[in-house]
Amino acid sequence: MGELETHRFPCGTCGSDLRFAPGERLLRCDHCGATEGMPAASPWDRSAVAENDIRGALATTAEPEMEETRVVQCTSCGAQVEFDPNEHAAECPFCASPMVTGTGINRHIKPRGILPFDIDQGGGQNAMQKWLRGLWFAPNALKKYARSDHKLQGIYLPYWTFDAQTETDYRGQRGTKHKRTVSDGKKQTTIRWRPVSGHVSHFFDDVLVTGSRTLPENQIRKISHFDLSALEPYRPQFLAGFRAEAYSIDVVEAKTLAEQMIDGEVQTLIKRDIGGDRQRIDDMQVTLSDVTYKHILVPVWIAAYRFRGKSYRFVVNARTGAVTGERPWSPVKIAIAVVLGAIAAGIVAFISANS
Repeated sequence: MGELETHRFPCGTCGSDLRFAPGERLLRCDHCGATEGMPAASPWDRSAVAENDIRGALATTAEPEMEETRVVQCTSCGAQVEFDPNEHAAECPFCASPMVTGTGINRHIKPRGILPFDIDQGGGQNAMQKWLRGLWFAPNALKKYARSDHKLQGIYLPYWTFDAQTETDYRGQRGTKHKRTVSDGKKQTTIRWRPVSGHVSHFFDDVLVTGSRTLPENQIRKISHFDLSALEPYRPQFLAGFRAEAYSIDVVEAKTLAEQMIDGEVQTLIKRDIGGDRQRIDDMQVTLSDVTYKHILVPVWIAAYRFRGKSYRFVVNARTGAVTGERPWSPVKIAIAVVLGAIAAGIVAFISANS
């Protein structure tokens, strides 16, 4: 069994917990203001973020490096989030449902890399409020929420990255456009096809796959633009004052998802190799080798609230400031807009009829 991982670091001045300061590369005490520096990562540190051979994860006799953390699972949305064992009750950061924090132990593959928080809570709130103010037909309660100082929660989301060398033999067809003039003088375009075959070789670096089922796919897609060249070797100090979601998609399932993504990219490479005006792929045989992976953590700010019995959330990418979220609609505002639209259309029709 691995040691229980802790992300608490006491202040040397007053004994309170230190918190990682986004964008500053230091730990700060919110109680007395004392700081503790963290050395900047060199390009050599970043390039040395360790990869794991996939064969170790798939074999029952060669287990990768593991760690254990205390987590609680939300009974509403299923999120497994790390919690301080001294907490007894809290809200789920993903759906705002009450959570009674137990002391469940989660054993998982230890993260190899991490993207530290770069945008602080104030920056996250500004991004969220700007997004909320731009929503049409939102209930007044949501507008009020946008003006409030409701605190965001900093969460590290789990992801997997995969590297792989691919060699692909393919058979297909190249289509070439041909224009000719038909009997009535009009131009007609036809496609002439001829069989082709070939081979494409490509190395895929850091294919990114989410390890979470908590956020909907459309939200994951909108915030999953991360500069992975800025990954740093995992250090628990980066998590001081923040929480982390435990992965619910394991490395075996993530590998299958990565292979599907790679297949899609290989098809694009094959079509480029076929050339011509149109392309058809009749068969392709993809061989993967030197497959490696790593478990990484990426930062987001999350705000969740309940409106008329339903949970809504807003997510801010804590590196780029990109925002996504769910929003309620105001039936009253929509009805008023429909009525006003009908009145405007009636006025236009009346003027047209009498002009």
